[in-house]
Order: sequence, then structure tokens, then C-alpha cells
Amino acid sequence: MKYEVKPAEKSTVKITINFSSEEWAEANNKAYVQNRSKYAVNGFRKGKVPKHVLEMYYGKGLFYEDALNLLYFEHYEKILEKEKENFTAVGEPSLSLGDDFSEENIVLVADVPVKPDVTIGSYKGIKIPMYEYTVTDADVEKELDSIRDRMAEKVEVSDRPAAEGDTATIDFVGKIDGEVFEGGSAEGHDLVLGSHSFIPGFEEGVVGMNIGETKDIPVTFPEDYQAEALKGKPAVFTVTLHKLAGKVLPELNQEFAKKMGSDSVEAYTAKVRERLEKNAATRSLNETENSILTEIAKTASAEIPEVMIDRQCDAALQRMEYDLMYQGIKLDDYLSYIGSSREAYKKNFEGEARKTVLHQLILEKLIKEENITASEEEISAKVAEQAESVGKEPEEYRKTMDPRQLDYIENDIKVTKLFEFLKANNEMVSAEAK
Repeated sequence: MKYEVKPAEKSTVKITINFSSEEWAEANNKAYVQNRSKYAVNGFRKGKVPKHVLEMYYGKGLFYEDALNLLYFEHYEKILEKEKENFTAVGEPSLSLGDDFSEENIVLVADVPVKPDVTIGSYKGIKIPMYEYTVTDADVEKELDSIRDRMAEKVEVSDRPAAEGDTATIDFVGKIDGEVFEGGSAEGHDLVLGSHSFIPGFEEGVVGMNIGETKDIPVTFPEDYQAEALKGKPAVFTVTLHKLAGKVLPELNQEFAKKMGSDSVEAYTAKVRERLEKNAATRSLNETENSILTEIAKTASAEIPEVMIDRQCDAALQRMEYDLMYQGIKLDDYLSYIGSSREAYKKNFEGEARKTVLHQLILEKLIKEENITASEEEISAKVAEQAESVGKEPEEYRKTMDPRQLDYIENDIKVTKLFEFLKANNEMVSAEAK
């Protein structure tokens, strides 16, 4: 087997693989042995028909496709391994036969999407916004109120109208121009008033209703609503309120603090503040690093293969599916409600996906450009940290680690060093934290 690699358009390479007559004959024989039981010829037992008889009966090229697949799977990954310093495949190849394919000219052509090179205009000496978030007493108080709200007991009420914060059990039927539209009706639906889970105007219309009351609530679907057929359309929902449940928040006292694992209100408040400060520090770091990459990306360009964008969109859709699952909602049910599909909804992530992939390419390019490495001592220190967090000795823990974990640790060290380098070599300007 011989092969040749040539750059092609739009971040692809063309691998032309030439096989010898001997390799082709051997692959055909293997394909015959693996597939002969599928075919029958009168006068022969099934699976015992000689190869030349099957070819006479079904055609000379009967086993060509299977033989080519055997040759492909035998050699393709080996070629990628040999060429790993020159390119990285990022998706499955598009396969075709060479011109004038014959038993004397066995050529397989693989058009392979590869990780593109990124051109970076400037990454030093530029002005970059730096974010720093702080935690105030008001933030701590708000978080404590939020925790108490999540711990609140629901109590059925019947002596007052619906108010914001209540859980209302309702039936509703939505109509546009007097006609009921698909996905706009439900019975026995529990809606938290003020959660903004429905379109603007709906929950506000339920507030003030009494149990047993039926009311028409006029609304207008937003112009950017997901379902194309409903964008900007005025509608009327006929709503019947069946039941109300209000909230009774627990007192912030010694008993509550102990229930949350602290000895006193003061100790629990300090614990909440510490958590908020850690979150603020993480947010500051993440937004500053994203700001650095965003500024560098302004002078960067790359021909990104669509397969890389699509893979990032798939990951975003999967995260969304997990988030909805956590709320007790199935993604397919949600998409059906808004009149969309997985493939159609994925397009919403394309812009962010393209940005994310470009940022990843910039990171990889600059790590290589600046020759940033992770020493064995640095990797071992990180492994020791992880081992301590699960109560194991570093050596014992390392033996149980997946090799990909070590790769992740090594890359994380390199990325951290790169951002330290970029902060030191650019003008970091304080940005107003939002």
C-alpha cells in the first residue's frame, strides 16, 4: 500500500491510497469468506458456493465494496497515526474511487476534514477588559432569601386572589383569530406566577384571579419566539383557575441554620458568603479569560470545517437537554410545544459554536507558538490535589486514572500558564462588572 496526502479546499486533506494487486486479491478473498453465507446458487449448499461461481452468477464486482471497506479499515487509522504531526482529522472522511478504477488500478480517495490552522494578527500589547466581581452584604441577604424560598412549604390557599409567587393550577386554551392552535392548550397545569415561564402578559393576567374563575387573557407572542408560525401573533388564552398554593418561608434562625449544617445563623451566613465569593472569583476569571480570547479573535481567522461547528452545537443541545431534564421537562416535548425539531433548534447555537471553536483553536495555536509546557512535577501536584480530595494516596489514585484525565490535567496547566502570559503581556483594563 502506498499513499499520498495533499491539502485540499476548506480545511480538508485528500489522501490518495494505492493498493497492490496482491492486497486487492487478498481483500476480495476475505470479503468472500465473510459474506458467502448471504448468497445461494442452485446446486450448491448455502455458504459453500465457490467465489468464481458467485461472481459469474451475481457479477464480477460482487465483493468489491466489502473488499474496499476491509482495506479502508485496515489502513486508514494507521495513515492518520503516521501523519499526526502534519494534520488532525476532525470528522469522518468522504470516500470515493480513483479515476479509471479497475483490478489493476485500485485507488481509494479519502477527503478528510482536518483541524484548521488559525491566523492570529495580534495577541500582545493590546487593551483588554478585565472583570472583577465582588460580594456585598445585599448579595448575601438576597441569597439567604433565595435559599429560604427554595425551602418554603407549599400551603393551599382559598381565601384570596392569586398573587405573584403562588403556584396556580390552571386549564388554558389558546386561540389565534378564534382558532385553537397546536400546543396552546393544557389541563391541570401547575404554573408558578412570576417565574416568566410563559410568554409576557400571561402570568400577569392570572395574578388577581379567584379560584373557580375563568378569564380571557390577551397576549402577543414575541417577535423572536421559537415557533415560526406564532412569532408576533396576537392570541387569547381562556384560563380557568382551579387551585392555589402559597409559600410559607422558614425563619432564618438557629433551627434553620442547624438544619443547613451550621451551628449558628452567623456561621451559616459566613458559609453562604464564602460560597458566593468563590463563585464571584470563578466568574471574574472566566469572563476575563473570555474577554482576552474575544479581543484576540478580532484579528484571527480560520476555515473551520462544518463538522466542528456541528459537534459543538450537538454538545450545546445536550447540555440544554440535561438542564430541561433537571426541571422535569423532556427536550422533545419542549420542542414539540414550540413547533421545532432537534435539527432546526440546533441552528440557534451556531453563532456561539463558531466562536467557541475559534477560541479553542486560538488557545492551541498560542500554546504551541509560545512553547508552553507542563512539567511532570506540575502534573503530579495536580494529581495529588485530586487524590487528597477523594481521600487517596497520589500513587494509588494515579493508577486508577484514565489516561484522558492526565491529558486533561496537562492541558489545563498549559491553558492556565497561557492566560497568565497573556495577562502579563497585554494592557488589562478594569471593566464594569455587570
